[in-house]
Amino acid sequence: MKIRSALLAASLSLVPAGAWAGLAISSQDGKQLQKAEATGVTPDSVSVIDLGKYPPRVIGSVNVPASMIGSPNAIVVSRSEKFAIVTAAQKVNPADPMKPLPDDRVSLIDLSDPAKPKLLQTVQAGPQASGVAMNKAENLVLVASRVDGAVTVFTLANNRLTRAGRVELGARSEVTDVVFSPDGRRAYVTAWSAPAVFELAVDGSKVTRTRQIATGRSSYGAVVTPDGNWLINTNVGGAMTGDDRTGTIAMVDLKSFKQVLSLPVGKTPEHATLSPDGKHLLVVLANGAAYTKTDPTYGKVRGILKIFAVGAGTLKEVASTGSCHWNQGAAWSDDGKLILAQCATERTIEVYRFDGKSLTRDDKAAIAFQSRPGSIATRHSR
Repeated sequence: MKIRSALLAASLSLVPAGAWAGLAISSQDGKQLQKAEATGVTPDSVSVIDLGKYPPRVIGSVNVPASMIGSPNAIVVSRSEKFAIVTAAQKVNPADPMKPLPDDRVSLIDLSDPAKPKLLQTVQAGPQASGVAMNKAENLVLVASRVDGAVTVFTLANNRLTRAGRVELGARSEVTDVVFSPDGRRAYVTAWSAPAVFELAVDGSKVTRTRQIATGRSSYGAVVTPDGNWLINTNVGGAMTGDDRTGTIAMVDLKSFKQVLSLPVGKTPEHATLSPDGKHLLVVLANGAAYTKTDPTYGKVRGILKIFAVGAGTLKEVASTGSCHWNQGAAWSDDGKLILAQCATERTIEVYRFDGKSLTRDDKAAIAFQSRPGSIATRHSR
């Protein structure tokens, strides 16, 4: 193992600066307390990670409300990298810090100076604000709120978010995530309890519900391929039919709006994210790993990262590796060769290399945090 690490370090030292251009934005949650740990409440924060040099490093941070309970897609980064928007599904409960309360805050963060990210504005969406999406034009933002089963619509102009509407999807639907189609004319919303993926029509700032499709139980996160042809979403509770509760990935043909694939992938597939070119899908599996280091199963069961080659209605597994505990979101570098994966128990972000066939972790490159990483995104993530 030491020889392998040394060879990896040597090969990475030959990579020219700037080979992994771009920024990753990570949110950290300080409210998720565990009885087996002595750590108390720590600040929520958002950190800017420079992917232009190796190893990646935090170059700036700002304390804003954030949450790791909820969608790992609780951050969206504008294509221009001028803004990040972060939702907070929970806040500290003064009466009992062990039981956080639902939150509705949405923070607009200025990234014009990445080393000095600045909070520009805080607005309210629905309670337990979770997944967030921004269109490519950077003038419309959608926020899914789980408690009231709705999507709040905001316009973005002159460094300000302005509420422009609300789409009701059913109080008991427990919507978790939302993602735009590449052309911005449609959006897709996953719902934990419906269970369904809802399609929304987008006309300027007017957003309306159109149709829905059931892709599996406990639908959680979603992505749309860069060509706009395929919706891919995770289903934590498994397929719609049968007794098998192994988590699945589903694919929907957006031209016919029909499901073409339901693939079992493992326990608790909460996060799925596409490489910037859309050729590979990374799926993060919690896999029943322990939340605390004192748990008897700690070290015996770990989370899992899986990568699939994306075809026309097909997904083929090409790489898999054990990761960390209570893992959350993940993000790709611009060139698709570097992956950052969040570890809530360890309070770190792990760094992996992907060569098209295998995933290799560089333990020396891990990034440590005071609070638990919960969501992460780059400008390509949504």
